[in-house]
Amino acid sequence: QVQLVESGGGLVQTGGSLRLSCAASGRTLSAYAMGWFRQAPGKERAFVAAISWRGNTDYVDSVKGRFTISRNSAKNTMYLQMNNLKPEDTAVYYCAVGNDIANIKVQARAWGQGTQVTVSS
Repeated sequence: QVQLVESGGGLVQTGGSLRLSCAASGRTLSAYAMGWFRQAPGKERAFVAAISWRGNTDYVDSVKGRFTISRNSAKNTMYLQMNNLKPEDTAVYYCAVGNDIANIKVQARAWGQGTQVTVSS
């Protein structure tokens, strides 16, 4: 069974940057898609970005051009570089693993515990 642990969250001012990491253990994830989701206060958890085992990526429109997802299969780790952060990016960010990019959006196989990102105005 895979375990996912996020890190890198914190408090940043508008326009700042953060880099989230998701470390996986218990299973090699090189053949799976991995992704990031976020849940803002009072809202449902929502898709942010995903990356396939081949390196194909997908982003929600609101983060395109600002966020970059990447992975290091040798380290079983995924990253989310977040630049030009806005107050509306404030949320708990979760990493997830799925069979492919389409699948991860509807039925992820595993979730991390989340890391808080707060963007002050």
